[in-house]
Amino acid sequence: MNHGKGFLNIVLHAHLPFIKHPEFENFLEESWLFEAISESYLPLLGMLKRLEADKIPSTITISFSPTLIAMLQDDLLGKRYLGYLEKHIDLGNRELERTQDDPKVHGLAQMYRDRYLKCLADYQEYAGNILKGFDYFQKAGVIEIITTPGSYPFLPFYEQYPANVSAQIESAVDTFHMVFGKTPKGMWLPECGYYPGLEHHLKDYEIDYFFTSAHGLMFSPDAPRWGVFTPAQVGNGLAYFARDLESANLVWSAETGYPGDPDYRDFYRDIGHDLPLEYISPFIHLEKVRVNTGYKYYAVSGKGDNKNLYNPDLAANKVLEHAENFLYHQSKRIGKLDPVMAEKPIITCPYSAELFGHRWFEGIQWLETVIRLVDSKYGDLDLTTPSRYLSNSPKLEVSQPIYSSWGNKGYGEVWLDGSNDWIYRHVHMAIERLQELVSRFPDVTGLKERALNQAAREVLLAQSIDWPVIMRSGAAEQYAIQRLREHIGNFYRIYDAMGQGTLGTEWLTKVEKKNNVFPRLSYKVFNLGVPKRANALGHPYALE
Repeated sequence: MNHGKGFLNIVLHAHLPFIKHPEFENFLEESWLFEAISESYLPLLGMLKRLEADKIPSTITISFSPTLIAMLQDDLLGKRYLGYLEKHIDLGNRELERTQDDPKVHGLAQMYRDRYLKCLADYQEYAGNILKGFDYFQKAGVIEIITTPGSYPFLPFYEQYPANVSAQIESAVDTFHMVFGKTPKGMWLPECGYYPGLEHHLKDYEIDYFFTSAHGLMFSPDAPRWGVFTPAQVGNGLAYFARDLESANLVWSAETGYPGDPDYRDFYRDIGHDLPLEYISPFIHLEKVRVNTGYKYYAVSGKGDNKNLYNPDLAANKVLEHAENFLYHQSKRIGKLDPVMAEKPIITCPYSAELFGHRWFEGIQWLETVIRLVDSKYGDLDLTTPSRYLSNSPKLEVSQPIYSSWGNKGYGEVWLDGSNDWIYRHVHMAIERLQELVSRFPDVTGLKERALNQAAREVLLAQSIDWPVIMRSGAAEQYAIQRLREHIGNFYRIYDAMGQGTLGTEWLTKVEKKNNVFPRLSYKVFNLGVPKRANALGHPYALE
């Protein structure tokens, strides 16, 4: 039952680029997944379990990108994650010995070691598939799970290739159906990247709603009267929710956001960089490349290396203070809006899931405290999900959002500037040549069909938004360049082989096993003449 004056719509979007390297025994960038599982995804499940045990409704929305889903279900990566946990537990045991004469640091070492032990127990409880846990809470009605376009592309850069946009959406919907047994109701657009007309592709796949940036709505020529505090609908009936900037800044702002508080744990200070190489070498990459280990003993404190030791009790006090502050602001705003609005106001608060627990160590504790306080203290607020809000049939104004994103300055410069602009001519050309292959080979079977399906996967993977972001940041730039070249190179190898009739099974099988995303993707989705939802795939979700 909803009794409050307005709603909080908390949305966590979980995404990582597809990274899997079976050709190496140990690959550094695979640890991005392992860190996220240990520090964000498993702790989120732990939060949901605690709230369920205390009979506290935890109504939030979580999106999982198809590339992340593929990695979370991959057997090889699952085995490597277990090895990652074993190494970090061993490091914890060694740290307990090293710090036994320093009670404060010793307590922190035990805290981390015990967290990794719990991760191991929880991961084994889910038999290596933590998506089962999230699906349980979805079926229990306490969370809503949605998806994102297939390889997490910035879709406005592909507006001129409608079949490609449809392929990104179809691969997402199909992946979601394979895992959760139904069609997702909502779609998180990567970086809230929207262009007018995108909604038609979403409706083709029975998506009910999506999200935009605040200025995507507010700069609309027919912006809704109540701005971001109510969803609107585009001309074809799809609803969209706009991000609330004030809620974003409370959490995200580098200057005033909660995670920068000096009592919180510092993300960057790690024993992987602090301790002597001869001590730490068994626990870092190839025993010579210093990396974060997760054992971090210092608080944010201030700039430079002269930092205070981390004190979990001080941090817990700040968690409560910041949860109260967050809800105080939301309650005040809802109180002003409710008397003048025809529908109950809703404040949409989307955040990266990996911020919570990973970047912001206390983030999941903060989120849990927010949920508990809404239940116990802030009766004027209700937590909701987009589908639950829309099920009450609110009257939505028709409003056409503009081309926009939530990136810097609100458009596309984060993913297209002098550091990365060269990639798009190659990706666009690959899309055009894939469509050429579809027209030349409209209905092949056997090895040729396998090859063309893999060509489609490679083209989609080349569009991941992560590659230009990494290039722009300068961190792991060479890896991003190598990945782009790999996917484009794989595509052209297939393109040339199809023209020359020289397809071989050994190389193709190797690539299929490595880049094993979107297992039911058909290259035929790139056929512009085939109506969507009536394509050649014929999967069960198309009949819902």
